[in-house]
Amino acid sequence: MLSSTSALVVPNLLLRRADPRAGPTRARPGRCGLLAVRSASSSVTQKPPAPAIVEDREGDPAAELRGSAKFPAIRAAKRVVLVRHGQSTWNAEGRIQGSSDFAVLTKKGEAQAETSRLMLIDDSFDVCFTSPLARSKRTAEIIWGAREEDMISESDLREIDLYSFQGLLKHEGKAKFGTAFRQWQVDAANFCIDGHYPVRELWQRARDCWNKILAHESRSVLVVAHNAVNQALVATAIGLGTEYFRILLQSNCGVSVLDFTPGAEGGSPFICLNRLNQTPASPVAAGAGRKTSKRIILICHGVTESGAEVTFPSHGNETLNLLGIIQSQKIAELLLDLKVSSVISSPRSASIETAMAVSKIQEAADCLGADCVPRYVEMKQMQELECESILQQSKKDAAPVPFLQPGWLKQQEDKVLTALWDQSGRAWQSLLDELSGGSEPEKVVAAVGHPVAHIALMGHCLGLTKEWMGSFHLDTGSISVIDFPDGPAGRGVIRCINYTAHLGRWSIPITRPTLDDEDF
Repeated sequence: MLSSTSALVVPNLLLRRADPRAGPTRARPGRCGLLAVRSASSSVTQKPPAPAIVEDREGDPAAELRGSAKFPAIRAAKRVVLVRHGQSTWNAEGRIQGSSDFAVLTKKGEAQAETSRLMLIDDSFDVCFTSPLARSKRTAEIIWGAREEDMISESDLREIDLYSFQGLLKHEGKAKFGTAFRQWQVDAANFCIDGHYPVRELWQRARDCWNKILAHESRSVLVVAHNAVNQALVATAIGLGTEYFRILLQSNCGVSVLDFTPGAEGGSPFICLNRLNQTPASPVAAGAGRKTSKRIILICHGVTESGAEVTFPSHGNETLNLLGIIQSQKIAELLLDLKVSSVISSPRSASIETAMAVSKIQEAADCLGADCVPRYVEMKQMQELECESILQQSKKDAAPVPFLQPGWLKQQEDKVLTALWDQSGRAWQSLLDELSGGSEPEKVVAAVGHPVAHIALMGHCLGLTKEWMGSFHLDTGSISVIDFPDGPAGRGVIRCINYTAHLGRWSIPITRPTLDDEDF
């Protein structure tokens, strides 16, 4: 086990909105006042330890910009792969688990863990950090298999501490706690029970975990934990606050990948979310998160004529190469499980070809046995999804480099990023208008374009600023899914980012080496 780190002062970034335009708001440590709940615990509740709540610091609003959160310096590139445990008995029952340790994996959960093992079988991890709770520990054992490297049980990786809620069925929680349970559902960041703010405590704990993980002398790290704590790990890594709880989904055995690159002059590392929630099951099927009837799917066009290692600046209006055509067909096959209402593409050739593949398969759904009635898909082009002309405005004289390298965007000039951001803002609003239009009770809009355009769209969905664009990564042929459980006027929930498992043998390996380190 690693030695404990010193007490951590949590910056404002972790306790309030990440929007740098928002004014500072003090978080009150200690008891919850009128919101405190005094009810007795369930007979099966296992009380978690009570971590101290550390007071936040006042600071410059500019400190909320991505990259301001400080992490230990690293000497070499590090990749961290997060996995949520497989389905547990309490998952299946709909029981609130929290950090209790009574649930074990179901047969389905064991099978999910085995799928994750196969997903990660070719990776040579240096170390595995795991929650000490049985459901997570068993998942880690299945994935770790015969590896001889260390497995480290880390208490701070336990699931969120939910105190008196733990052990209750959800309808019992609603009946027993009323207002507090409602707040847990709709305003979890400010939810308070038994004198504690569970989500705020979780964010602090996630920061402590990162200090331990990054301090470990390893280059490739597997972390097996839980839904809420994995959400907190992703959010705190890229600088998002507690209001993003339940916005970055983690399905059972879903895999998320973060890349850490050494910072300048030994400073805090640069961090990029390489992918979010690559699941054993289809990302468009029903699963974790609230039910939704409105959805936007961001589709990155397939590989173009210049080849898999697409470079910047681009080579003009390229069409798909053979691999790109295969990727577009694989995307279309994956989306056959959904009824897509409209496909909106960039006017660039590669995007149009990818969009046409999706549309053709959708309209042949009845012939392919996926639907009993014909589907009619509206195809449109949107100029605001075209970002290649903006990228070509860069004045950099450097030799062409792969633009799919994680963090590539952070190297670009401010005027280029500003133009991309402003144009993508208009595109995002147009997509929301498209999702709102019509009388269909269920609507799925597919947007096809360049990976950079979709990175910017996700930033707008999350209410971020252009400074966050370098914090996300997308590959050609990938999809990202955004749900709107409260309708297009509500917050978007990110179901997955950079999902590529549908590409089969042509997929991007989850744990591929970073491009700047051949020995990684």
